[in-house]
Amino acid sequence: MKIIKTLGLSVAVAAASTSLMAADKTGWPESFTVGTGSQGGAYFGYGTAWANIVSEETGVPGGAEVTGGPMQNMALVHTGDNHFGMTTLGPARESMEGKNAIAPGLPMDNACAMFPMYQTPFSITALTSSGITSVAEIPAGAKIGFGPAGSTSDTYFPRMLEELGLTFERRNGGWSDLGGQLQDGLLDVVAFAAGVPVPAVSQLEVQTDINIIEFTEEEQKKITGAFPVTNYEIAPGAYKSIDAPVRSVSMWNFAIANCDLPESFVYEAVKAVMGDNARMVQAHKGARTTLPEHWDKNTFLPWHPGAARWFNENGGNIQAELIHQ
Repeated sequence: MKIIKTLGLSVAVAAASTSLMAADKTGWPESFTVGTGSQGGAYFGYGTAWANIVSEETGVPGGAEVTGGPMQNMALVHTGDNHFGMTTLGPARESMEGKNAIAPGLPMDNACAMFPMYQTPFSITALTSSGITSVAEIPAGAKIGFGPAGSTSDTYFPRMLEELGLTFERRNGGWSDLGGQLQDGLLDVVAFAAGVPVPAVSQLEVQTDINIIEFTEEEQKKITGAFPVTNYEIAPGAYKSIDAPVRSVSMWNFAIANCDLPESFVYEAVKAVMGDNARMVQAHKGARTTLPEHWDKNTFLPWHPGAARWFNENGGNIQAELIHQ
């Protein structure tokens, strides 16, 4: 019996090796890099997780690289300095339109969609003692923390609040630092765009009473009509301070690939990540929504042909006009 089991395992390993050997490896890179974000952030942890999986499954050495986040990742992948990267769809659209601050006027059209990652919710936090319980109650000229300069939050949240008619003083910094400033009374609110639960918010509610402020349906409608975001609800229990869904908006994050990478390499990379969600979730909890059915959240960023082929073979329906030629 032991001999049979060993033989079965050998056959399985051999079959897997034969399958990978069957892939056309023409033009495959000797190694690869994944542009992520700041060390300790969600992007770095998530990017490290899938870089390791792709490396193991393809046999190509690779790893995560610390970057300035979505905008810089679009630039690095467009130029080919990084093979892969991660971005939110807002910065992706702006980069395609030549509005990336790294290279103003240059349409970054050589970064292709690879696979859906997860949503980044936009949420507002205030101290209970401030009396602020809604967006409308945020006073004119309020001091608002918008996160690190150039981040997705800093890029879009100020515009969203301006769309809702607010005037404010803009402050930047790391999330933990801004949370501390809020607690010390140096800020009126902090506008977070980060995966929920945001550690800085969880820490705040341990130390003081806070309000997680939701958008009204009308505010939601205004924002989704003006920006590349979708309706979202922060679930009860995400924070101790909420016991009912909190109305918000979110922006999808997508992995991207340099469009010139071989189709077969990107196909195998996508297959490694999307083919075993349990493995991805084990590597990073944020991967719970890294599922094939979310391919349709991208409606404008051209897909890499290798990625499009994998999704269309696995229940997707990516049309030819949205596939990079």
